[in-house]
Amino acid sequence: MEDSMCMVHSSGGVLPPASDQLKSEVNIIANMAQKTLGNHPVDWLHLAEDNDRIRKLIEACIPGFHDFNERLEQPGGFYLGNTAAQRIWMTENRRANVMSNPLPEQLIADQIKQQTAPEGTDIFTLQTLRSHDQYNTTVYGYNDRYRGVKGIRKVVFMHQEDMDKLGLNPEQEITLTSHWHDGSERSVSGFKAVAYDIPKGNMAAYYPETNPLVPLDSYGDRSFTPTSKAIAISIKTDSNSNAIKLS
Repeated sequence: MEDSMCMVHSSGGVLPPASDQLKSEVNIIANMAQKTLGNHPVDWLHLAEDNDRIRKLIEACIPGFHDFNERLEQPGGFYLGNTAAQRIWMTENRRANVMSNPLPEQLIADQIKQQTAPEGTDIFTLQTLRSHDQYNTTVYGYNDRYRGVKGIRKVVFMHQEDMDKLGLNPEQEITLTSHWHDGSERSVSGFKAVAYDIPKGNMAAYYPETNPLVPLDSYGDRSFTPTSKAIAISIKTDSNSNAIKLS
């Protein structure tokens, strides 16, 4: 694995497997590939038997990974390098190229409100984000010291004026429904409304709990990245409400 300091080092589990049926990610992916593609373009199951074989292919494909297996044996791993930190620009003119792009004329939420949302529905823009105790979709704890949330993840951060507009009390349980031009209803329930310093019309919640709200065909131009930072949603109240601890 590579850490935020560009150091590449090996990692391994420290606990015994929870079950003898538990499979590694490499094993799962290799078997899916083998069932789908057969032994093309590589012998997937052969690779899955030994991670050294996978690293040899990485070494052959990605600059900076020469002698991958050998260097991985060094205590602490090895430094992959960062050309930008060395002011080495991997561009055609070998210089840093700065580009600007115009802001969109209209937010997705505004487009959806005009095109598909039921009349009178308040549409907001939801961004999904990580908590402090989270690495990508791996959740290590239920505390978020960044935002003062403890012991819970199903929260929606929103501006106080938006809470007032919707008639929501602090910690009131709500359902989030996303809106998209395909007309499908995508909802997640049991979230708690939390007033937060966020622009009006915008809301935020943790992923992967809110991943079901993202339409599969809603992605960025060229990047094809899911639009998880700009989901058009509406809010309705749930029947129950439980307390949430805020520092």
